[in-house]
Amino acid sequence: MSERFTKAAARNIFFGGSLFFFVVFVGLVAYSHTYAINTSTDAATLSDEVVRGKHVWEKNACINCHTLMGEGAYFAPELVNVWERFGGKDDPEGARDTLKAWMKAQPTGIEGRRQMPQFNLSERELDDLAAFLRWVNTIKAQNWPPKLSG
Repeated sequence: MSERFTKAAARNIFFGGSLFFFVVFVGLVAYSHTYAINTSTDAATLSDEVVRGKHVWEKNACINCHTLMGEGAYFAPELVNVWERFGGKDDPEGARDTLKAWMKAQPTGIEGRRQMPQFNLSERELDDLAAFLRWVNTIKAQNWPPKLSG
């Protein structure tokens, strides 16, 4: 065998492989973006109330304690399916009222339990946050969380 693995051949393999995997990466990013926009996100029900609820979520840094689709802190429960846990599929008005009442009642003062602070949200902010949590429940999260309890 008189053939040798030359520096030029190694360089060509490196650049060719890098280009190939870069193209694969760009393709996967494009596919993920298309999936998120067209399949997993319910853009038809994205209302001004939901957008304001997202702003309430961000303003009060809820993600510092809660997780949303697995992202955030693990101090407090996962909230992607909180609407369903509060009975929102069967009784949306009851779930909204229960969520609002629960947030108003915090902190509970029960000793030995983690306590959510009182944010003193207005009625509109509570309604908007409840709308946001209801909308989040419609996202196709690919069976996340694995349990209904979050």
